[in-house]
Amino acid sequence: MQLFHQPPQRERTQFERSLQRLEQEVLRMGALVEQAFRLGHNCLFKEDLEAYETLRALDKEIDRYYRRIEADCSAMLTLKAPVSQDCRFVSAFMQLVRDLERIADYAEDLAEKSMRLVPYPTHILMADIEGMSEHAQLMLSTSLVALADLDPNAGTYVKRLDDRVDDDYDRIYAALAQQQNQPGVIEPFILMALIIRDLERMADHATNIAQRVSYIITGQRG
Repeated sequence: MQLFHQPPQRERTQFERSLQRLEQEVLRMGALVEQAFRLGHNCLFKEDLEAYETLRALDKEIDRYYRRIEADCSAMLTLKAPVSQDCRFVSAFMQLVRDLERIADYAEDLAEKSMRLVPYPTHILMADIEGMSEHAQLMLSTSLVALADLDPNAGTYVKRLDDRVDDDYDRIYAALAQQQNQPGVIEPFILMALIIRDLERMADHATNIAQRVSYIITGQRG
């Protein structure tokens, strides 16, 4: 889906071109965040500890995208006097990149927690947590495809996907809580509880992205 619908011979305005460039920058940032999520996942579940250094460098690049896009959005809102629909586009993009930046931060948190889990045997619940992580990654990729396609139904669809992550969180947390009374070191149980909380928040941010896409098209969050 194209960002704007207009007669073929009509020359695009400078503001419209700026919006299209902005959308492409957001999508590039989104691709980097997807990569960061995969790296955090691999650190945690595939013991790819070398990915941690790659992730730290990638997070700095994501932060640079975030600052640049936020500055561009601010300039477009304050200097170009957009009409109300244009304001909706720009403000949604500004909020959307904050969600992306937070997902990248959580991905780095996952990698850091994986380092602390290394000394401990792999707990049986890690298989369930891995499934939760894979589903949250699916939500992020679905939201970014929705952004590329400007899908007005994205918010409703991804919110339904989020229900599974919420159910996984409740189920795994309950299982962890029952095991904390076992003798021995409790750190791995604490780390796993923090990991599922990170994943739940990442899924929430992916849902926010999809709902902001719906808002861009319809004026409703879906």
